[in-house]
Amino acid sequence: MEINADVQGSLTSYNDSWIAVSGGDNSIALTATLFLKHTFTKNLFTVETIFNAKMGYNRMRVETTNDDGSTDSNGVWFKNQDEFDISVSPAFKMSKNWSYGSIFKFRSQFVNGYVSRTEQERKHLKSTFMTPGYLDISFGFTYNCPVKKFPIVINLSPLSLNATFAESDWILRLYMEKAGNEIKPAYSYGIEDPDKTSKYEGGSSIQIDFDRTFGKSNYLHYKTRISGFYGWMTDLGQKNKIRDYTEYRLAYEKWLSGGQNIKDKPRLPIHPTVRWENTLEIYATKYIKTTLNFQLYYNRAQNLDVQTNTQLLVGLTYTFKNK
Repeated sequence: MEINADVQGSLTSYNDSWIAVSGGDNSIALTATLFLKHTFTKNLFTVETIFNAKMGYNRMRVETTNDDGSTDSNGVWFKNQDEFDISVSPAFKMSKNWSYGSIFKFRSQFVNGYVSRTEQERKHLKSTFMTPGYLDISFGFTYNCPVKKFPIVINLSPLSLNATFAESDWILRLYMEKAGNEIKPAYSYGIEDPDKTSKYEGGSSIQIDFDRTFGKSNYLHYKTRISGFYGWMTDLGQKNKIRDYTEYRLAYEKWLSGGQNIKDKPRLPIHPTVRWENTLEIYATKYIKTTLNFQLYYNRAQNLDVQTNTQLLVGLTYTFKNK
């Protein structure tokens, strides 16, 4: 078993005299992470369970305008990081470097997400627990590289299932109303039918992991994971599919002017989804480290553009290992 807990953050404070002359803004940023990994092995059978959670808030001064035209300046907390995922991977060893088995992964968030610091009411909700939520189930083969300096793990899954959940009817209704006659997704997480809160796609997936420490004291730790899914099975059976975007746009506008039956809606081919996660950790001491996180996510059902997230953190850490 391995458990790693981090608390990282920053504090900036100015008195009124400093702000009056040079400007500035009092701010607080806090981020907590928890990583748990447990491996059970018996003969040729292995089960690996991983839980990873991140939660971060920052507090900054925000100017708000009242109904009478006056302004108030208040410190407002706003979420900047919120995600947890759990994966369970049972496998049977076939040879020294190859095994076969399955991977069950679930990902969502803990608390509500809002539009901005000054818009944190129910009507400004963007996300919450299980909106969205993702479940991935895959069956395939895993290769573990025997070279210690290149500890790469590749999982190839010819059969995979991807499920997307949006259980908040309130958020779905808000986003579908915002969509209006737009062709691009309106943050409905790809769930277009107003009578449904989930969607399922069948296809294939790949996951590549690299996790290595450097130096005699392991002062440098780099881990990366890139995963991709292509719902080709669902794409083959998709009705009203139009590959050419110009033709799709014309068909979509015609559908809007008609009865707008969701079953008759024209659709573009399903695109692969890609998620790339990177973490670089530099240990100044056993309990103090600097962390650089970078994530890249492409999911056309959510957004036509690539999504990225970068964080640089310094703080306290503690690692427990039982081997």
